[in-house]
Amino acid sequence: MADNNTLLEKVLSLQDKYKSLQDQLSDPAVMADMKKYVQLNKDYKELQPIIAAGLEYKKMVEELAAAKDILLNEKDDDLREMAREEINDIEPRIPEMEQNIKLLLIPADPDDGKNAMVEIRGGTGGDEAAIFAGDLFRMYSKFAEKRGWKLEVTDQAPGTSGGFKQIVFKLSSNNDGVYGVMKYESGVHRVQRVPQTETQGRIQTSAASVAVFPEAGEFDIELNPADIRKDLFCASGPGGQGVNTTYSAVRLTHIPSGIVVQCQEERSQLKNLDRAMEELRTRLYNMEHQKYLDEIASKRRTMVSTGDRSAKIRTYNYPQSRVTDHRINWTMYNLPVFMDGDIQECIDQLQIAENAERLKEAGE
Repeated sequence: MADNNTLLEKVLSLQDKYKSLQDQLSDPAVMADMKKYVQLNKDYKELQPIIAAGLEYKKMVEELAAAKDILLNEKDDDLREMAREEINDIEPRIPEMEQNIKLLLIPADPDDGKNAMVEIRGGTGGDEAAIFAGDLFRMYSKFAEKRGWKLEVTDQAPGTSGGFKQIVFKLSSNNDGVYGVMKYESGVHRVQRVPQTETQGRIQTSAASVAVFPEAGEFDIELNPADIRKDLFCASGPGGQGVNTTYSAVRLTHIPSGIVVQCQEERSQLKNLDRAMEELRTRLYNMEHQKYLDEIASKRRTMVSTGDRSAKIRTYNYPQSRVTDHRINWTMYNLPVFMDGDIQECIDQLQIAENAERLKEAGE
């Protein structure tokens, strides 16, 4: 019970902060400061699941104690039997609830709740690498569809034999932390198969890199217009009659950092500008976020979600119909299903591995 009390004390000690945030969010002065309001609302939402889990845990502990008291002191056999059933029902649930609360109490990646920008680039392997990048894009598109996420392509450079030399897209959701799920996909993805361009049936190894960034909100990064050079050009690639006839495509250069982004997927120059600004904010924000990821990388052995984009994280072996995630030694022998967007099981296992590491870190 001492452990129970300690856990409860930790959770219930946050209730004062939770109530204070509630009061502040209804204060007209706070509501007038949008940047402050957004941050307070974020803190408030992060505390909600901890408080809810703590109250439910408190209720279960109290009910368990009451049932044990009845079993110990009550003479009525029927009441004792009911108490015994209640104990048998509650006791197995307590350790799981404790584990959940311990995880909730560990500070999560502050950007897990954000939308995500994803960049896929064909790596070693020439045309085959570009085709594989296209396969990965299709896989993520199918996964996003299963999750109910919105996918918007920002920029793309098609490969000469299909697929993409590079494609950048945004994944968003109103009620789902997209980055907290997709961050596990950052890294080098390797494919082993007979390329479409191979006439002698030889297996070739190619690669594509995936980079996942948390999307920066309007208040995360303040951009100085004087630091940005805007260039307009004609869009190329698919897009109908407007392609190559109007200067609707936008390229932004952030002069202090040298970061260049472009968007040509919309016919409207203003829409392309908005998307390009979103991506520029995200890439600048990611420079700071990478410091946080590097700090994680120095502590963790499995590199589950450390953002090391040079690390080989997964192999897709077509002859064996096998996909292997090298960070956790997870293997699945149903590659067509995986490539059709059924990647949730792998992500679940990566999250479990990360949670185990976070609990270990918290205990050290």
